Amino acid sequence: MTENHAANSETSSAEEYELVTTRVINASPSLVYEAWTKPEHLAQWWGPNGFTNTFHEFDLRPGGTWEFVMHGPNGVDYPNKSEFVEIGPERIVLRHVCEPHYQLTATFEDLGGTTRLTWSQLFENAAVFNAIKKIATPANEENLDRLEAHLQKMSI
Repeated sequence: MTENHAANSETSSAEEYELVTTRVINASPSLVYEAWTKPEHLAQWWGPNGFTNTFHEFDLRPGGTWEFVMHGPNGVDYPNKSEFVEIGPERIVLRHVCEPHYQLTATFEDLGGTTRLTWSQLFENAAVFNAIKKIATPANEENLDRLEAHLQKMSI
C-alpha cells in the first residue's frame, strides 16, 4: 500500500465479528458506484492482487445472484456466490452464501468530489471471523487499490 493510500485508509473491528475498511477515493460516488454495479468494470478490479474473475451470473437487484469464480495467481479457482440484499446509489449490501459466510456492506459517501468508501464484512461467528481476518485485512486493501486503479482508467 502506498503512503497516500495509508493516509486515506483505515481498518477496524466495529462489532465483534465485523471487519471494517474505510478509504477516501479520489472519484465521485457515482463513478465508484458504477465500478461496483457494472460487471464489465467489477470483473476488472474485484479481488486481491493477481486475481482474475469469470462471472457466470450478475443479477443486480435485491434477491439477485452474483456467481463467479476468482482465479488465483497460484492457479487455484475460488467459486463464489452472493445474493444482493440492497442496491442503491449510496449503499450496496450482499450476502456471501458460500463459505466463508458473511454480509458485505459498501457505502459511498459524497465528500464533494471524492468518496468515502466504507467496506464492512460481518461474519457469522468468531471462528470464521478469526480465520478470515488475517487474510481479509490485506486482501481488502489490495482490492481497494485495484478499484482505485480501475477508477483512474474509467475517468480517462
